[in-house]
Amino acid sequence: MRELLVLENVTAGYGNSIVLEDIGFVMNEGESIALLGRNGVGKTSLLVTLMGLTRLHQGHIHWDGKAIAHVPTFKRAHAGLGWVPQERYMFPSLTVEEHLTVVARPGEWSLHKIYDVFPRLLERKNNMGNQLSGGEQQMLAIARALMINPRILLLDEPMEGLAPIIVQDLMRVLRTLIKDKGMSVIIVEQHARLALSLTERAIVLDRGRIVHASDSASLLADHHQLDRLVAVA
Repeated sequence: MRELLVLENVTAGYGNSIVLEDIGFVMNEGESIALLGRNGVGKTSLLVTLMGLTRLHQGHIHWDGKAIAHVPTFKRAHAGLGWVPQERYMFPSLTVEEHLTVVARPGEWSLHKIYDVFPRLLERKNNMGNQLSGGEQQMLAIARALMINPRILLLDEPMEGLAPIIVQDLMRVLRTLIKDKGMSVIIVEQHARLALSLTERAIVLDRGRIVHASDSASLLADHHQLDRLVAVA
């Protein structure tokens, strides 16, 4: 399989503060990774580092064979990194459809296809971003990332604060993207078992370091190990 993302000895943080230390892994095209760990261990910081929004103190990040450590965020997005931040960042002055069309880039994902996957967004296409429920905003955030036609989706806590029925809808969409479409995905999620059920591989962070790496199925089956690593209920 083709190597898509390679991190080597990555140490990064904010200003002089170190959050991530000696992070290294390889992700092939079409793979999916659950990035797990307790609160405050560096999961979000790793996604933000991939987008170029932290200070890289040492190490290397390669995307599709090219070094991107000094590439600005917008160029990383153009190169195919689709980021869905935890905050969602809806624009109150834009409609749902404007959120989607303003970032659109040529490729497989079009408005028509987005509305097929997210029919609720079609119903709400003329509503402003601040007129949506939390679940609808999360759908829009994922749809907006897809409209840049990314090669990887970086999802930060996509299930946070959502009603169970909305979680089921998002799980269905993510399963389609990962299992059927073969999209490369890194998902940060406090609901560890949900993330593991979607993905092929698991990486667990603690205090900014990788403390466990395995296939998702084996970690999901090992309840004692999973509880020890991420303190799930």
